[in-house]
Amino acid sequence: MIIDVHAHAGPWFFAMDVGAPDLGLDLMRRYGIDVAIVSAAEAVTYDVVSGNRWLAEVLAADPPDGPRRYGYVTVNPTDLAAAEADLTRYLPGGRFVGVKIHTSYPAQGLGSTAMREALGLVADAGVPALVHTWGADVWSLLDVLDAHPSLRLVAGHMGGPAWREGVAAAVRCERLYVEPCCSITDRGKVRYALDRVPPGQVLFGTDATLIDPAVSLGMVADAEPDDEERERMLWRNASELFGIPVRTA
Repeated sequence: MIIDVHAHAGPWFFAMDVGAPDLGLDLMRRYGIDVAIVSAAEAVTYDVVSGNRWLAEVLAADPPDGPRRYGYVTVNPTDLAAAEADLTRYLPGGRFVGVKIHTSYPAQGLGSTAMREALGLVADAGVPALVHTWGADVWSLLDVLDAHPSLRLVAGHMGGPAWREGVAAAVRCERLYVEPCCSITDRGKVRYALDRVPPGQVLFGTDATLIDPAVSLGMVADAEPDDEERERMLWRNASELFGIPVRTA
């Protein structure tokens, strides 16, 4: 079984075939990904309210058989009123299991006041958040976790080019998870994380449909995980963190 905790749906502004809602499902079938948690590209990059609404409609129309998609409610740190309304609207339905927060598009760094307030809102909602991390400021997440003892955060991209910093930060807090999908495929990156981060805190993500899942699957293969490491990274940790039921057939 494979659970992808970092995927997307909808068109991007890049000159790539990343727009069709069903493309994500096609990629999941191609690579044997059973479950993906997705955010709406529109919500991340442009209009959070419209994007979250569109994603709810897409998830409701997903076929009942085959791969299963769950959603992230995207939160823009600069509009907490809209964030609170969308969390109240979508989380109770069961198809949205967490929050996605980007830093670059809303121009709010991990240490900004707006970001801290947004993550406080997530803590109140009681769900995990996938946070875009791209640099050594991944350490700022520890301050937020310290302030909110029930909060659980996923460092998306594991800090990007500062992935060693992402690993070091996760070692310091059991509620900080790392997800290493990235266009930067440094050799040994996943192995480095598996050797240092507690086994329950490493997750699998692809960044589909922006990046083909083959990239992340290749990084896992490069790490040569043992059976327990593979099981925990590819699905068990995500299942426990997001409360996703495991399919037995």
